[in-house]
Amino acid sequence: MVILNLLSILVPLVMVFCGLWVFTSKCKHLLNTLLSLEFIMLGIFFVLSSTLSFLGNEVYFILFFLSMVACEGALGLSLLVSIVRTHGNDYYNSFSVLQC
Repeated sequence: MVILNLLSILVPLVMVFCGLWVFTSKCKHLLNTLLSLEFIMLGIFFVLSSTLSFLGNEVYFILFFLSMVACEGALGLSLLVSIVRTHGNDYYNSFSVLQC
């Protein structure tokens, strides 16, 4: 039982750190950055759900967190679509802050 509790905390933390590593590495595409952000949010969701399930029935905070993650994903996807429509691709090198 102790090993299962340790794994339920350790695996999501590894997910969060892997997502942070991909986010901070040199990515050429905006889609890779958005996917790493979603991976970080999924790891944080697993950490929250596992720790809050030990404390009690706090499902309202988890639902609020999921709604915020869904809004963040929709906003990132809409920005990706608008950038691809205006610039033709999602390379960081192909667009500049001064052009927008």
